[in-house]
Amino acid sequence: MRILFVCTGNTCRSPMAEAVLKHRAGSGFEVKSAGVFAMDGGDASIQAKEVLKENDIKHEHQSSSLRKKDIEWADYVFTMTTHHKWAIMDQHPEASDKVFTLKEYVLEDPEDMDVSDPFGGSVDIYRYTYRELDELIEQLIDKLEKE
Repeated sequence: MRILFVCTGNTCRSPMAEAVLKHRAGSGFEVKSAGVFAMDGGDASIQAKEVLKENDIKHEHQSSSLRKKDIEWADYVFTMTTHHKWAIMDQHPEASDKVFTLKEYVLEDPEDMDVSDPFGGSVDIYRYTYRELDELIEQLIDKLEKE
């Protein structure tokens, strides 16, 4: 199964989500990440790398802007916010059946559809977002394995 995570700049949330899923699920999934406004070739944020390291997750990352071929490649596209989802669906309406916010797909009735954005924040803020993603991805794996 091919999973694509999407956020804004592809330096914080989507690379952390990609790393967590790869770490937790092993070879059962092919996983990539991209950003709706990303610059190609950038590094993950220092704080994201620190938090992944604290959790014994190794992840080599270079930011990537979202491309049509990424959407076509994916079985599912999981966005970090409703804004990301709408941006993708505006550009790629043909993919509407496989684009979801991560929370929308995983949670029964989420109060908020967006994963918290740690950009520009402290390592503690990144830790909070990491924990949020880790819990969501654990539930995502369970749901996808049942399908």
